[in-house]
Amino acid sequence: MVAPEMTAEILQIIRRALDEDIGPGDVTSQWTLPAELELEGKLLAKADGVVAGLAVAAAAFHMVDERVRFTPLCEDGQRVRAGDILAVIQGPARAILSAERTALNFLQRMSGIATAARRYVDSVAGTRAIILDTRKTAPGLRVLDKWAVRLGGGQNHRFGLFDMVLIKDNHIAAAGGITRAVARVRAHNQAGLPIEVEVKSLAELEEALSIQPPLDRIMLDNMDLETMRRAVEMTAGRVPLEASGGVSLEWVRAIAETGVDYISVGALTHSVKALDISLEVEPL
Repeated sequence: MVAPEMTAEILQIIRRALDEDIGPGDVTSQWTLPAELELEGKLLAKADGVVAGLAVAAAAFHMVDERVRFTPLCEDGQRVRAGDILAVIQGPARAILSAERTALNFLQRMSGIATAARRYVDSVAGTRAIILDTRKTAPGLRVLDKWAVRLGGGQNHRFGLFDMVLIKDNHIAAAGGITRAVARVRAHNQAGLPIEVEVKSLAELEEALSIQPPLDRIMLDNMDLETMRRAVEMTAGRVPLEASGGVSLEWVRAIAETGVDYISVGALTHSVKALDISLEVEPL
């Protein structure tokens, strides 16, 4: 079971995780289990949520031993309830138990992110707001974290520092102002990357809106609800607006109702609560 997103980069991440955990060998499994013993295991959801990472878990088991059979009983991005069986795994006992922790680590983290993303997306349903992730991801796991956000119904912001220009407060201060920073970017932007500028006040917003041709997006950083509403009125649809900074599930609906186009939520990936999933096995 290999999803379209299972790139060489993701396979390398899984391989590194297995090497980190197993090293020269899983001594416990090798010394306690006969080589010929086979197991059947069930991946069991122990909490309600959105499952994400089944393909990654399957790849972890297959990398340890291609004889392991991984049969999913649901799909990535699907809502599950506590007690649901997510997949059945059959094959050599040593391989299954050696891959168990790595597979669960990926599956639990990705499912936790997808579950959080779905909660935010559901909270803003009926508004124009789109939920975005940020770069606040686990080092080395960004591709998986952002994949999980999509499986939860959110969308991805820029992947890294190379695929979008985001001029933030420190850039603005160092460059000598918003207008000057944008001008310098446009002098180098032969690739036509989208340009977003962070503003902290309505005065900065006014300056950003005066730039021609218009920016691709403006980020309203840590503004209160009333200021965001005024920002939406000032902008009048000329440039898409993104709310950012301290966004919580408690306040995301109110933020969306100000009329902003995007809401970026760092908590989706920097404060992950893993979805509780276990592997229960018995001999075949």
